[in-house]
Amino acid sequence: MSEPDDFVSRVLGVVDAIPPGRVMTYGGVAAQLGSRAARAVGLVLARYGSDVAWWRVIRAGGHPPIGHEAQALPHYRAENTPLLWSKITSAKTDAAYRVDYAAARWSPLA
Repeated sequence: MSEPDDFVSRVLGVVDAIPPGRVMTYGGVAAQLGSRAARAVGLVLARYGSDVAWWRVIRAGGHPPIGHEAQALPHYRAENTPLLWSKITSAKTDAAYRVDYAAARWSPLA
């Protein structure tokens, strides 16, 4: 059996450490690893993230992962993640909500 890619295992480790109700951005996860590869973090989660709390990694604007807004919402509600609601949906997302990043932000160093 081959060893998992180090970057992949490190990304999954950071995501696994995010507590319920808290979030990090893709860029925040990358920065925690000493990287600027936010898109690579997204790719790791898309390919290997089904066994970790993928919904705890959000876009910089507070929006859930693209295409997973409906799947993420029950997780946010169950974890009491602070959310902000809009009466209209943004052109950038199908969701009428976003995570209140200022209230839910988590950093392993904090």
